[in-house]
Amino acid sequence: MFARILIANRGEIACRVIRAARKMGVRTVAVYSDADARALHVEMADEAVHIGASPVGESYLRGDKIVAAALAAGAEAIHPGYGFLSENPDFVDQVTAAGLVFIGPSAASIRAMGLKDAAKRLMEKAGVPVVPGYHGEAQEIVLLASKAREIGYPVLIKARAGGGGKGMRRVEHPDDFSEALSGARREAKAAFGDDRVLVEKYIDKPRHIEVQVFGDSFGNVVYLYERDCSAQRRHQKVIEEAPAPGMTPALRKAMTEAAVKAAKAINYSGAGTIEFIVDASQGLKADRFWFMEMNTRLQVEHPVTEMVTGIDLVEWQLRVASGEKLPKTQSEITFSGHAFEARIYAEDAAKGFLPATGTLHHLKFPDSAPEGASMRIETGVRAGDAISPFYDPMIAKLIVHGKSRQAALEALGIALSQTEIAGSTVNTAFLAALAADADFSAGDVDTGLIGRHQQALTAVPPPSSEIVAAAAFAASGAGTQAPSNDPWSSLAGYSHFHTVPRRTRLRYGNDEIVALVSVRPDKRFQVALDAPYDSASPLDLRAAPRLARWPGHVTVFSGAIGYSFAVPDPLARADEIAAGSESLRAPMPGLVKLVRVARGEAVIKGQPLLILEAMKMEHTISATHDGTIAEIAAEGAQVTDGTVLVRFAEEAHV
Repeated sequence: MFARILIANRGEIACRVIRAARKMGVRTVAVYSDADARALHVEMADEAVHIGASPVGESYLRGDKIVAAALAAGAEAIHPGYGFLSENPDFVDQVTAAGLVFIGPSAASIRAMGLKDAAKRLMEKAGVPVVPGYHGEAQEIVLLASKAREIGYPVLIKARAGGGGKGMRRVEHPDDFSEALSGARREAKAAFGDDRVLVEKYIDKPRHIEVQVFGDSFGNVVYLYERDCSAQRRHQKVIEEAPAPGMTPALRKAMTEAAVKAAKAINYSGAGTIEFIVDASQGLKADRFWFMEMNTRLQVEHPVTEMVTGIDLVEWQLRVASGEKLPKTQSEITFSGHAFEARIYAEDAAKGFLPATGTLHHLKFPDSAPEGASMRIETGVRAGDAISPFYDPMIAKLIVHGKSRQAALEALGIALSQTEIAGSTVNTAFLAALAADADFSAGDVDTGLIGRHQQALTAVPPPSSEIVAAAAFAASGAGTQAPSNDPWSSLAGYSHFHTVPRRTRLRYGNDEIVALVSVRPDKRFQVALDAPYDSASPLDLRAAPRLARWPGHVTVFSGAIGYSFAVPDPLARADEIAAGSESLRAPMPGLVKLVRVARGEAVIKGQPLLILEAMKMEHTISATHDGTIAEIAAEGAQVTDGTVLVRFAEEAHV
C-alpha cells in the first residue's frame, strides 16, 4: 500500500478521498488555488501545496504543477477525484512518466472511452447495444442535418467529448437544427476544447441507469449493481438512487453482463461506470437499453452504491492501484435496502437553476439520521466559507439508506427538512419537493420528469404571517440584552408608563414590511405586521422558530425552505438606481459569449439578446419587453453578478 498520495482535486471529493486514505493509514497531500487557500480539504490533509491562481486553467487543470507538487511532497501516487483531470489521458501519461502511479485506469482505457463516437463504435464491435445515431468523424453541417433526418426527429446533439449535459441540445424540428448545433458546438468548445458532436435518436421516455464496474490489473472485472440517475435538470443529475426502481431480473442480468463486457473490452482497471439509456415507455425490458458512455473515474453518486453494498469504493481504488487484486469476487458482492443521494447546490431553482454565489453564513445539517435509516453528509465546505464563481457550486451531498425505497425516500425528505443554509440561494426546497413528487415517489421517473413538473417543483409559497413575525422578532433584537449592571436593562421592553414597541423594517423580495414588536404582561412577545402580512398573534419564545441571523439579513427555516429577509440599515442611504425595468443585469458572474443584437436595434419581448456563459454552460438573456436597445455589453466581456448587460432606450414600452 502507498505511504503517501496526492489528491489532484478540491471540495467534497478531496475530503472523501482524504477520509478513506486516513482510515487506511495513508498520508495525504492536498493541492489548492488562491480561492481555496483556507478550504476544508486543505485543512484536512496532512500537508498542502499551492498550485496557482483561482481559475481552473491556472491551477487544477495544470497537470505539470500537480505532478511537480507530488514529487516535491514525496507522494507515490495521485488520486484525480472526478472532473478536472480525472479523465485526461495526457495527464495520466504525465503522472506515469514521472514515476508516479495514477489511481485510476490506464491512459489507453481512457482514450478508448473518452470520445463518445469512438467509444460507441468500439462497443458495437464488442457486442454491446448502442443508441441509433451518427457517430462518425465528418462534421459538416449538411451531413449532420442529413443524418438527423435519417434518424428521425426528435434527435439529440451531444458533444463527443466530456459530459455533464454540456454541449447537448434536443432538437424537435429540422428548422431548429442549425441553431442548436451552433450552440452545442460553442458550449462543447468552451467546456472540453473540442467542438465535434454526434447525433442520436432521442428516446421518448428515457431512463438513465448506470452500472458500477471495477477491474484490476489481473484481468478481473466485477459489477456492483446499478444506480438510477434519471432525475435530471438541464441534463445534470439531481437525485440518484440504488437500486433502480422497477428493475427486473432480466434487465439487470442483461445490463450488468453488458457492462462487464464493455469494461473487459478495454482491459479496464479501477472504478468505472457504464451509463445506459433505457426506453421506459413500455416498462423496463431487457431489449430496450443502449450504451451511452463510460465514465472512467469515480462518480459523484458513488455513495449510493457504497450504502447498498457496504463496499468502500475509494479504498478499493487505492488497493487496486497499489497492485492488489479485487478484494471480492462477483459472488461475494450483494446489496440490500435502498439509498438516495441528493445534491445540494448553491443555485436558484426558480430562475432556471442559475448557479449562485455567496458566503455560507449559516450551515447546519441534521444531527442524526432519521429513525430506522442511516445517513452520510459529503461536503467540502463549512459555515463561513464562500461559494466561488470559479468552481462547481455544490455545497454537499446528502445520502440516506433505508430498508426499502419508501423508507429511504421518507428519510431523505426528513433530512432535507432539517438542513439549514443561509447566505446563498440553495436548492433544498426543490429537492424536498422532488422527493415528495407523486411520480417520483412511485418510481415513475425519467429524464424529462423535472422539466414536466418544473413549475410546481420550483414554486415557493409566500411566507406565512408567523414566519414574517419570527423574522421581525429576530431582526428587532427583542428578547436579547447585552450584559449590564443596570437592573432596568433586564426588563424587556420596559418603560415607566406603558410598553414601548420596537419598530422594525424588513424586505422580502419586493415587499417592504413594517413590524411592531412589543412585550405582553405574560412576558411573551407580540408582533404586529402591516399588510399583506397583517398579524397581531403573540410569538411564544418557548417554541422559537428555526432561524439564522447574518449580516443584513434574517433567514427563517420552514421545512426545507429558507425564507431570507433583508434587514435595511436605517442609517444607510438606499442606493437609488433609476434604470428599473429599462435594464437587464447579469444574474451571475460570467462571460458574454455572443451578442445577437446591436445598439439602436428594435427588439420584441422574448427575443434573444445575448448569450452569457457561466459555469461552462450557456444562458440566453432575452428581452423582457418590446423596445429599442440603447446599450449592450460587448462580446467577450467578463461581467460580475448584477452588471448591466442591456439598457433599453427611455421610450415607453408596451
